[in-house]
Amino acid sequence: METKLQNNYADSEIEYILERSYEFCGQHLWISQSSNAQIGTSGFIWEAGLALCEYIEKQRIIFNGMKVIELGAGTGILGILAVLLGGNVTITDQPNVLKQIEHNVVASISPSCRDRVNIRALSWGHDHIQFPRDYDFIFGGEIVYFPKTYPLLIKTLQHLSSERTIIYLSSKMWQDFQINKFYEDILPEHFNCQIVDRNEENDINVYKVTKKVHALGISC
Repeated sequence: METKLQNNYADSEIEYILERSYEFCGQHLWISQSSNAQIGTSGFIWEAGLALCEYIEKQRIIFNGMKVIELGAGTGILGILAVLLGGNVTITDQPNVLKQIEHNVVASISPSCRDRVNIRALSWGHDHIQFPRDYDFIFGGEIVYFPKTYPLLIKTLQHLSSERTIIYLSSKMWQDFQINKFYEDILPEHFNCQIVDRNEENDINVYKVTKKVHALGISC
């Protein structure tokens, strides 16, 4: 499912409870959070997503001409930042979240740059095969929190990535959701994983992840 961007966005079914302005890498982003109960946790701006934006800023990462995908985008803040930094970006989440993402894309990205953003539904482990396998970057901000989805996320990351893909995941290290188990046991079975940034105050880790390659040079 793909959403085509409209220059004049309006949807009376969605209420926005809070609009915030952010600045990263010299770029201004206008991000709204929805009060629509059907969107649930996807309607919020999570600290771990902001931590990954801050990491991109600190590392001065530029995405000119790069192929980027954001998983579980929610408000779309990471994907929007990647577009503003020159990337060709696909922003994904469940179908009921896409209008919120579109709203924020229209608010933050000028019409002349919207041809570099694509908003699509992606259900991990199910329709991931409809997406390419050659992304340069994959982002996920606060998407590791529901253990039943961990195998589906791994399956999706395996499909979307090659040995040259750089994956950035950021998580608040909640004790209740086996997040440590995901990063220390589950993910390392298939990917190289290292902490590249940590916010001690908020207990947030940013991970850099790359696909493991078999000794014979065949991607796992």
